[in-house]
Formats: sequence, C-alpha cells, structure tokens
Amino acid sequence: MAPIIAVATVVMAAAIFVALTLRHPDVATYAPTPPAPRDAGRALVGPIRYTVDATSPERWREFSFRLGTVVDDANATGWDLAFRRFQIIANGGTGYQGNGGIVDLGAVPFETVHGVPTTGYQATESRPDPHNPAIASWYSYGFFSHVLSPKRHVWAVRTADGRYAKMEIVSYYCSGAQPGCVTFRYVYQGDGSAVVAVR
Repeated sequence: MAPIIAVATVVMAAAIFVALTLRHPDVATYAPTPPAPRDAGRALVGPIRYTVDATSPERWREFSFRLGTVVDDANATGWDLAFRRFQIIANGGTGYQGNGGIVDLGAVPFETVHGVPTTGYQATESRPDPHNPAIASWYSYGFFSHVLSPKRHVWAVRTADGRYAKMEIVSYYCSGAQPGCVTFRYVYQGDGSAVVAVR
C-alpha cells in the first residue's frame, strides 16, 4: 500500500508542476515604442515610458536619452544604453567610446529620487559577453512561471556624454506575453546637472 501512495504522490506532484509551468503568465505587456528622435537639448524631460524591442538574441538595440529613442545607426558615442533580451549595458568601459555608467540606487520609489550621484558609476565589462554589474540582476526569476519580474529599484545612468538620468524597469514582455520588450520609465537631465526631479 505504501508504494502505491508514494507513486500517487509523485504523479500528483509532477502534474501540479507541469500545470504551473504551462500556465499563461499574468504580466504587464507593452508594444515597442516607434522610433521618434527629438533632441532634448538642455531640458529636463520625463517621466517618459519607453519600450525597446530587444527580442533578438543576437542584436543589441541602442537607446539615446538625449534623443529619447532607439537609434539604429548610432555612432560610437551616440547611444547611452543597449538592450539585448534581458541584458542591459551602458556605453562606457573598455572597448566603448562613451563615458557612460550605471549605479543601482536600490529599492526606492522612483518619485523620491530628486538627484543622482556624480560618482560611483559602474562601466560595462567587456568579458566574452558584455556585462554591466550594476544592472545585471535587475529582475527576479519565477521558478514555476519562468517569468522575469523587474525589481522595483531605481538606477542612475551617466550617459555617454556625461549627463544624467534615472530609470526604473517596468516590464520585460511584449504583447502576447512574449519576452524581450524591455519597458522602462525615465527622467533625463539635459543641462549636465545631477538634478532629476520634475517640478
């Protein structure tokens, strides 16, 4: 009798596991934002929500805070962040022409971050696969759901030309709950100061 109960328990556990892994994830989804470059100049802009189509596992998609858009033909310093699936890097570090970097400000409300630091930014490491340690762990992974959920952290970004922004990741999913659409909201300071509070 005991072996039958043991087998039944294993079968039931396996069925529950399969059901949990096949369940359609309940996540916020966004369509990629159409490119529409607009030079911010020295203005403080935001908060703006933007979705990058980073679904390709081979191609990096570069984003410029100054232009407020993905830039497909960016020059060496014409982009600030790049996205490829769940990876995010800054335009700074060995092998990069920009002066960019990222600081994790921790689990703080986006609206309460009025200024960002001017030092302590982590550059992108040019390992066999580019990696920025400040933002590499921006998500929590659901073992049963296989869903990547953004940590409610705020990141400070130093742009390729040494200006500043704050950002918060909102979602990782496209319409239909397909992965690879990185949605974030940000405030960008175009005057070169570290003030990122919208008045």
